[in-house]
Amino acid sequence: MAPSKVYFTDFHVPVGTSQLDKLYRLMEKAGMGSIDFEKKFVCIKIHFGEPGNLSFLRPNYAKVVADFVKERGGMPFLSDCNTLYIGRRKHALEHMDAAYENGFSPFSTGCQIIIGDGLKGTDDVEVPVVGGEYIETAKIGRAIMDADVYISLSHFKGHEQAGFGGAVKNTGMGCGSRRGKMEQHNAGKPVVHLDMCRSCHRCARECGQDAISYGPDGKAIIDHQKCVGCGRCIGVCNFDAIENPTWDTVQMLNRKMAEYAKAVCDGRPCFHICLVRDISPNCDCHGENDIPILPDIGMFASFDPVALDQACADACMAQEPLPGSQLAKRMKAKDFVDHHDHFENSTEGSEWKSCLEHAEKIGLGTRQYELVTV
Repeated sequence: MAPSKVYFTDFHVPVGTSQLDKLYRLMEKAGMGSIDFEKKFVCIKIHFGEPGNLSFLRPNYAKVVADFVKERGGMPFLSDCNTLYIGRRKHALEHMDAAYENGFSPFSTGCQIIIGDGLKGTDDVEVPVVGGEYIETAKIGRAIMDADVYISLSHFKGHEQAGFGGAVKNTGMGCGSRRGKMEQHNAGKPVVHLDMCRSCHRCARECGQDAISYGPDGKAIIDHQKCVGCGRCIGVCNFDAIENPTWDTVQMLNRKMAEYAKAVCDGRPCFHICLVRDISPNCDCHGENDIPILPDIGMFASFDPVALDQACADACMAQEPLPGSQLAKRMKAKDFVDHHDHFENSTEGSEWKSCLEHAEKIGLGTRQYELVTV
């Protein structure tokens, strides 16, 4: 497969020019205008951010994308699907409240907001995964699949399991309905190391399935009959007391995520944008965000989500960790083991390469790219 073109522009701007102007020019140069938008429903997939988190993309960026589509006759809407874990985006009413609270509205973005999998996360469509090895039919939010054109607008950042979240994760995991997210996460169930548990109860507060209780000694107990394997408890435990003993769990998650992304993209025009800024160590699903682990880099765009994610990852690897960040602190720890990868070094046990390898294998895109600077 020939290398895919990935277009890039940094965040530097002269007086009188804004980053929003640069984003518009990036979309033009990358060929997004070649898509036939006339009278087409266009889904702009974005993460609205969990309230309390401040590293999500500002709605100003979404408005630029929506305006670009409307100028070419399209009918855009912003969308995301409901979450599996507890929080303020687990059903459509709270999800839209969260979006409005974080600044996303028809008035700020110039287009409507539609929660992709409906009120309770049950409004989905089973979409065949052509070439899939793990998923026969992906469960995708109906509104997202009803769109004629799909655009992902992603905040590129770290992730406590998948290494980072970019175009493939925003599409694969983000477009899955609640049962679709369960299907991607259920390769393994976490266990508690009782000698390391501090009885802080934070894991139970984060569990959306009421699967965590406490024994007479105050230690956490996970009911595997209720647990869906989302891994949220692992990410929030500050004492490393919870882990998934299934060695290939992260790799399985990544491969399923790639197959879900392929189901979303197959058979219709798609375009992908990643903004590599405020590179927090964890996902925007968290109700908080730690300081960035790496400097802001720029905006990337491509028709190929795999090449796009690879280009963003490579750009991140070329940066020096920011002093005082989670990454910098981990690298100074006495027991630090260098994985020669900023994301794996930031969160021990995370891994991202298997996602792009599998995505390339099943035909979602290629990891080979030509970087074109705008």
